[in-house]
Amino acid sequence: MAADHVDDHSLAADGFMAASVDGRSFSFQGVGRERLDLGSLVSIDVPDRLPMMGQIHQLRMGESGVMSGSGRIIGSFNSEGMVTPVPAAGFREARIAAADRSLVELLHSSSGALLEIGTFTNTDRFDARLIPKKFNRHTFWCGQSGSGKTYALGVVLEEILLRTRLPMVILDPNADFVLLGESADKAAAGSAAPLGSRSVRVLRPNVEGAEPLRARFSTMSTRSQAAVLRLDPLIDRAEYNDFLHIENFIGGAEPESIVEQLRRAQSPGSDALASRIENLRLAEWRVWARHDAAASEILAGRPDATVLDLGGFDFAEESLVVVLSVLDSLWAARDAREPLLIVIDEAHNLCSSEPGSPLQRAVRERIVQIAAEGRKFGLWLLLSTQRPSKLDPDIISQCDNLALMKMSSPSDLDGLASTFGFVPRTFLELSPFFRQGEALFAGGFVPAPGLVTVRTRLTREGGSDVRVPLREMPT
Repeated sequence: MAADHVDDHSLAADGFMAASVDGRSFSFQGVGRERLDLGSLVSIDVPDRLPMMGQIHQLRMGESGVMSGSGRIIGSFNSEGMVTPVPAAGFREARIAAADRSLVELLHSSSGALLEIGTFTNTDRFDARLIPKKFNRHTFWCGQSGSGKTYALGVVLEEILLRTRLPMVILDPNADFVLLGESADKAAAGSAAPLGSRSVRVLRPNVEGAEPLRARFSTMSTRSQAAVLRLDPLIDRAEYNDFLHIENFIGGAEPESIVEQLRRAQSPGSDALASRIENLRLAEWRVWARHDAAASEILAGRPDATVLDLGGFDFAEESLVVVLSVLDSLWAARDAREPLLIVIDEAHNLCSSEPGSPLQRAVRERIVQIAAEGRKFGLWLLLSTQRPSKLDPDIISQCDNLALMKMSSPSDLDGLASTFGFVPRTFLELSPFFRQGEALFAGGFVPAPGLVTVRTRLTREGGSDVRVPLREMPT
């Protein structure tokens, strides 16, 4: 932050005066009737210069009502009224004031911020918006249980559906997004109407009438098939090696027919693999596509949104099979450079820093690879979690956008401060005091870091909390 000081003699009787050494940050102090808050956007008027816009990052209240603080200069208004990067030239004296609605709208239009997610928390008079083109960077979304994290994420997904052509796949472990596209109520029906023309596919494991969520074993890579069989190349050296030789023999077979083929082979290696498949009861898993379309095949058509309801399988590994097959197919087709937003809710379940089984490790490794290399191929992640510390740090470090809701864990906040150094620490420190539905948005997908109260959903929430039943008391 700027280390400048505004001399007392330069203070206006009613107003705030600022100074800057480097032209990138500023300090200010003064006494004024208007309200300035942490995170407030301000206009900065320097004599004989184009007006500028800044944001308050530090704020202090002194004696006799004198307010002081510091902040960052966002840009200057050019002759067309658009906000552009400001030359790094300091100034000794400038008047600052809270930005009005027109200035905030100019900031949004200058940056291409179109996605209407709510209002700024410190003044509900101003809309808060995200920049859609900046979802071509990975996004990290976090908040503790009860913060409104999943509800707020639904708001952003609605906006992406409404205002962009960016297709997305949503890995949904708790059926929170299975109603995406269905109007929440009559009041929201008008605003949600355009969603009716969007292609939203919802794939579910064992729900009658729903499109089935399936994977095809025969099209999975050899490495992924081995992970399904819980074969570790080092721990199960002999059996893994047998599998590599037999894999060509079983070809495009599915688990229910593989055992029969392996038994007919009549070799120790094939018998061992047949026993492994039987012991894992792979043929009983409902996840196998058989005559249905696999999720990866549906995604190849790029619907506007594809929701994969990962809950409801009989075996815990089945959801991992679907995820791995989908991510593998997306990675295999990466050279086509077809953009896709990959939304992973409860991401700590799929990219834990300490994965257990070969299948869990295979899923995490693929996500790490997409985080590190997928951006240039149009594969962009949006990771949502309650516990940042549970995620692989190599994945979080690749994220350029941050959405933070209420988070009370000091260790998690310290980790976020270390990873997302572009976020003012003073903003992060507000997180434990956020109310439900309040969030901090920072990074490339906002014109400036913002404290936001998220708007009401247009579509129905699939996994809302179960209410405590109350008794009727006699009057």
